[in-house]
Amino acid sequence: MKHVDIYTDGACRGNPGVGGWGAILVYGNTEKELSGGERETTNNRMELTAAIEALSRLKEACEVTLTSDSKYMIDAIEQGWAEGWRSHGWKKADKKPALNPDLWETLLNLLEKHKVSFVWVKGHEGHHYNERCDALATAFADSLKN
Repeated sequence: MKHVDIYTDGACRGNPGVGGWGAILVYGNTEKELSGGERETTNNRMELTAAIEALSRLKEACEVTLTSDSKYMIDAIEQGWAEGWRSHGWKKADKKPALNPDLWETLLNLLEKHKVSFVWVKGHEGHHYNERCDALATAFADSLKN
């Protein structure tokens, strides 16, 4: 199974507001940068979208190390919250609706295909790839401003 390192970040100008996401896929000596965004979104939606877009680019099942500064995404996966929300019809333990069920469903399906381990890094602390992903995300968000 091929190993791919993925780095992701999301950004939002206002929350909700104009947002962007950035991702970098690293396989051997090859790096591929991706970015996108939406005119009306949240920072958490952009964090999830970055991971979805990056994982979706993989043409076969891979072993992935996904590095992100999103505690929301990583904790929801590693603590089993997202699986729990799905199994309870996208309701949280307090019976309130889980946010972003469309993105969580897509991400959970991708995680079934790939063997993914998550690494959390503190944002804006000089991690080379996290800083680059942030630059990609913010540049795309800024390009969407009217």
